[in-house]
Amino acid sequence: MKLAVVGATGLVGQEVLRVLAERNFEIDELLMVASERSVGKQLSYKSKQYTVIGLEDAVKATPDIAIFSAGGSTSLEWAPRFAEVGTIVIDNSSAWRMNPAHKLIVPEVNGEVIRIDDRIIANPNCSTIQMVLALAPLHKAYKIKRLVISTYQSVTGTGKAAVDQLMNERNGAEGDKVYPHKIDMNVLPHIDVFMDNGYTKEEMKMVNETRKILQDDDIAITATAVRLPVMGGHSESVNVEFYNDFDINDVREKLENAEGIIVEDDIANNVYPMPLNAHGKDEVFVGRLRRDDSQPNTLNMWIVADNLRKGAATNAVQIAQFMTSNNLVY
Repeated sequence: MKLAVVGATGLVGQEVLRVLAERNFEIDELLMVASERSVGKQLSYKSKQYTVIGLEDAVKATPDIAIFSAGGSTSLEWAPRFAEVGTIVIDNSSAWRMNPAHKLIVPEVNGEVIRIDDRIIANPNCSTIQMVLALAPLHKAYKIKRLVISTYQSVTGTGKAAVDQLMNERNGAEGDKVYPHKIDMNVLPHIDVFMDNGYTKEEMKMVNETRKILQDDDIAITATAVRLPVMGGHSESVNVEFYNDFDINDVREKLENAEGIIVEDDIANNVYPMPLNAHGKDEVFVGRLRRDDSQPNTLNMWIVADNLRKGAATNAVQIAQFMTSNNLVY
């Protein structure tokens, strides 16, 4: 197994390396890949030092799998070049997600759609991944009619520069800014760029990606994505209207039995999901399960996950594990 981590010096790339090590992913040759300005740097993996190489050299090395966390423009240019030499590209950017020729995968939800000739596989948006993992068993049981989503997203979703901005503001220091306003002690209802319909690109990602992953274009979805001055994970308030009625205890049981989900729903003892507790974990945490009494067949739920882990790195590594364990790597 020859594996390349593209964007190895970034937040997600570093998290990919941690997850690979934690899961003891079998690697015979590891390639640390980044942009030209990082070539020659030293990175550590399992107490061994690796020299960062550029994309051209990485393609020539013909890795079996390349996990990309280097941005959309890099993926659009380089993913096809890796695919041409037979590499399976698992891409963390939005470049390929809505391309009908490529699969958009959360392994626990739709891993079965991957085929051996899939060379570029898209990793969904972080906020979409955690939500569909919680929704999938409920959609199967009751069939979702409509989703109303509000997200509360960590600055880590923007990257290291956003973390630096938050901490600089908190410490009264000057520094570069990636947000149009102060983020510390503030809330920004603005993630990614605004589109012609008044929604942000992040909000529309949740709409379109959810339908693709759940394979149901009839689900009505509306979303508001909000950036908070927190680290550790993304939180989501999701209002789910089903076609069929449900029993709240049955909902809880289905979630408790679903792979990758931990139910934290004990309001008598103030137990509910929080990003502080989700940080560094691979599971998706679900709580505040309750009926929406304002209309029939409708559930309110609160979903939290570490956006750098299950929302990016862990899901990408899980795709690689799924493919190796199902003999989809040749």
